[in-house]
Amino acid sequence: MTQPIEDYALIGDLMTSGLVGRDGSLDWLCLPRFDSPACFAALLGDKENGHWRISPAGAPDDEQCTRRAYVDGSLVLESYWDTPDGGSFKVVDFMPQRDDAPDVMRIVECLTGEVAVRSVLRLRFDYGHVVPWVRRVDGERVAVAGPDSAWFRSEPAVPTWGEANSTCSEFSLAAGERVAFVLTWHASHEQRPEPLDPYEALRTSLADWRDWSAQCTYEGPYLEAVTRSLITLKALTYAPTGGIAAAATTSLPEEIGGVRNWDYRYCWLRDSTLTLGSLLETGFLDEARAWRSWLLRAIAGDPADLQIMYGIGGERRIPEFDLPWLRGYASSAPVRVGNAAVDQLQLDVYGEVLDSLYLARSNGLPSERHAWRIQLALLDFLERNWRRPDEGLWEVRGPRRHFVHSKVMAWVAADRAVRTMESDPSLLGDVERWRTMRDEVHRDVLDNGFDPERGTFTQYYGSRELDAATLLIPRVGFLPPDDPRVIGTVDAVRAELGSSGLVRRYSTEGPSVDGLPGDEGAFLACSFWLADALHMTGRDKEARELFERLLAVRNDVGLLAEEYDPVAGRQLGNFPQAFSHVGLVNTAITLGRTHAPPTV
Repeated sequence: MTQPIEDYALIGDLMTSGLVGRDGSLDWLCLPRFDSPACFAALLGDKENGHWRISPAGAPDDEQCTRRAYVDGSLVLESYWDTPDGGSFKVVDFMPQRDDAPDVMRIVECLTGEVAVRSVLRLRFDYGHVVPWVRRVDGERVAVAGPDSAWFRSEPAVPTWGEANSTCSEFSLAAGERVAFVLTWHASHEQRPEPLDPYEALRTSLADWRDWSAQCTYEGPYLEAVTRSLITLKALTYAPTGGIAAAATTSLPEEIGGVRNWDYRYCWLRDSTLTLGSLLETGFLDEARAWRSWLLRAIAGDPADLQIMYGIGGERRIPEFDLPWLRGYASSAPVRVGNAAVDQLQLDVYGEVLDSLYLARSNGLPSERHAWRIQLALLDFLERNWRRPDEGLWEVRGPRRHFVHSKVMAWVAADRAVRTMESDPSLLGDVERWRTMRDEVHRDVLDNGFDPERGTFTQYYGSRELDAATLLIPRVGFLPPDDPRVIGTVDAVRAELGSSGLVRRYSTEGPSVDGLPGDEGAFLACSFWLADALHMTGRDKEARELFERLLAVRNDVGLLAEEYDPVAGRQLGNFPQAFSHVGLVNTAITLGRTHAPPTV
């Protein structure tokens, strides 16, 4: 039985992550990195593709915990179970920040009465495809297959046995007693890492997360939601490089049973400005510096070779292929690894990079000596290429077009260059050249991207379709919020792309611009953009109502996927989604600001 996407909670160690369901089953875990092959892939197949469930002995497969929550200020998950005979226990799931190898720790503690607990560990390496050879060594289990090796132990030790290519345990606990299970991965050709004390690891993990959370300087409204979103963004950060994965998963569908299933375990340049802004606004300067450093390393080289996304380590090659042995989440196939959109032309990313580096400089991050030369090279390329059609922000797999958002972001690139040089005249470059480019792009967008008949910006030149990305026009400064063209666009997007109060990216009806069959849900980041735009155009009450509607979409532990189906009342797409949580943080910050509303 497939659990709803929102039934999952995230654990991680700042290098990888896993998803634990309300049924106590760890159904997704990639080791040792976010983008490594999964050793638990039941999320995209079935239990035979790997999972690890801890639940009351005798509990049906679909029985769920009574309640669950993260320990405040942390990524430590506590799931509580009440048993029929009056006993209760909790399972504490976490991954300590690693020194050497990744560990998954699951501590079972009896709270009242006496409980019988069952653990079933079914390891399947290479995305659920490879059954490892499991043997017993000094009372522990070690599983090996090809490059992968994993050790499984408990403290204190409980009996285990093999059953149906899985490792099973069943034991009883009285109130106050506890058992810790530890799963440790390492490369099979290397020595086993030194075992960690799970109870000390729990204390350290809680202290680490609470120390980190305490750095937050945000004191505005919706503090709990903002804090949880910031913790989620931190959990999606690959600590060695500072890169932030767009999501923890691959191929969770945008439509149940559909083919819009993509791998999001990489870093997108489109996220850069909004992510950097959220980190700077909330006091996380170290993370902001690390993200900017990742960005500068990733984009270094020939500007013509700039990619829309990179691996979490800055890798350029992300080939896309299917995994035919996995049926897909709720039979939504294919399951894809890698992302072919890496080879697309998306001109908006030049604006997003320039905007990010401008934002960093404006907020006092020390400038990198070589950063301005990289920006000049990007501008030179963009000056020669901004008139070309591209695949646009949404990575359409249909024909290239002159997307309005791409042109607006070309304007942003030139505008941020002008502003940077005006603030520091000592910088190399021809400021008049960039002013000229800025004016040319602005005129071009107003002449070709605006529909005067309907009073709205369109998705691409000559089209009647709309695009929620045009909601960003006032945010990036292309036009002021009180401009009638901005207000008309906000109203048109809300009317034509609205879905039960939320917003879709664009229309998928009729001949779809993205070249794909099927539909998708309301896009949560775009819905946050609508709330921003409503606030900026003076409709604060409507903005807050929409924001609180979006907060209600979060699952019980505060997590958001990429999209939401308002009819079915369920989350869709990869999970948890950094873009959605960045949107939540930035909209909360926006709503916390006061300004004189424009005349509408």
